[in-house]
Amino acid sequence: MTTLLSTANDGPFRFYDNREKYLLFVTTTSEKPVVAARIGRELEHLKPHPPALRIYDAGTGNGQVMSHVLRHLHHRFPHVPFCIVGKEISMEDTRLTLSTLPDRLAEHPQTVVVLTNMSYVESPELFPRSPDHQASLNWHEIGLDGTSAHEFVQQIEDLDELLQNDWQTTTSPKTGNPVYAAPSVLILYRKDHEFVLSDVIPRNTGAPQRQGYDLALAVQPYRSRTLAEGKVRMVLAPVARNLRVGGRLVVVQSTGHDPGMEIIRRIWPDEQPFATPRHTLINEMQAQLPAHAFSFEGASDDRALFSYHLHAMPSEVSSKISTSTMLAAWNAAVYVAQIEEDRIMAELERGAYLDATTDVVRRHGGLWFQDESFVVVRKTGEPGS
Repeated sequence: MTTLLSTANDGPFRFYDNREKYLLFVTTTSEKPVVAARIGRELEHLKPHPPALRIYDAGTGNGQVMSHVLRHLHHRFPHVPFCIVGKEISMEDTRLTLSTLPDRLAEHPQTVVVLTNMSYVESPELFPRSPDHQASLNWHEIGLDGTSAHEFVQQIEDLDELLQNDWQTTTSPKTGNPVYAAPSVLILYRKDHEFVLSDVIPRNTGAPQRQGYDLALAVQPYRSRTLAEGKVRMVLAPVARNLRVGGRLVVVQSTGHDPGMEIIRRIWPDEQPFATPRHTLINEMQAQLPAHAFSFEGASDDRALFSYHLHAMPSEVSSKISTSTMLAAWNAAVYVAQIEEDRIMAELERGAYLDATTDVVRRHGGLWFQDESFVVVRKTGEPGS
């Protein structure tokens, strides 16, 4: 999630790039823990191999899904070293992700956390594609002193200047999306476990890192309106190729089959933000990936579909809905549907969204959203192929 503000020359400012509205969404809904619980169902299938269980997160956001998943993993594999690579281009979200780590490092000492701002194509292998970017790569390996979360907090907060220098962004002239000014990798681990983690810590060897991942997370990693071909080519296929045999990629995205979309259709009747349901993406992945090397799980709605909700007191949605709850519901609906800021501002001036949101929330006794998931499993082949 990026904080870039577009200027008149950059094109319109996009709602889903607005940091304040993103944070309002994640703090007023149950999305993060519910998504993490869905991912947790996959952990029973994992079979780690030495020297570590390796995880890739295709967009850490505020770090809540990552931290929840790491708790699940510690419960299941308390004595297995972890190496988690998280992609995040937003400096603010990287900072929030870092703030979730002290407790994880205290509970599971043999953890290596790698954060990078590189693209989906580059970040699984921690290697920029461009020779110029390879030459400008910022690579930091930091061993943290101490044994407690209290000791780790201050050392992690002291990385603020590093983030300000290394997580700078520019705007792609081709897509208008934020891209890194220079590729950066930040590696954290406990110094008192450095010896044991020697073969787990990634090294800057000047070549792609292709150890392969046991588990990869792709939670809303793309714009919903992007065509399936682009979502697979630029995001899902590169991540899937970096699974090791038996590795599992869990993909989560919105469906629009929920009361949130009712609010959107009250205002914009012809809106169609979710153009690539999971079956479309699976078909496209089968076209772009070697058929013999991957299998797909997610045909059944019983396993694929799940819901999360807006936090609200039952008394609020059954009688008079407070202004704060109504605004949170509206914010969540337009955030999930990824409505552009200029269209929202026009609607705010018109004012019909108030009645539409109130009516839908009251009629359903609250507000909920439906997500769908599917899993890509590598059957054969080497990571990177």
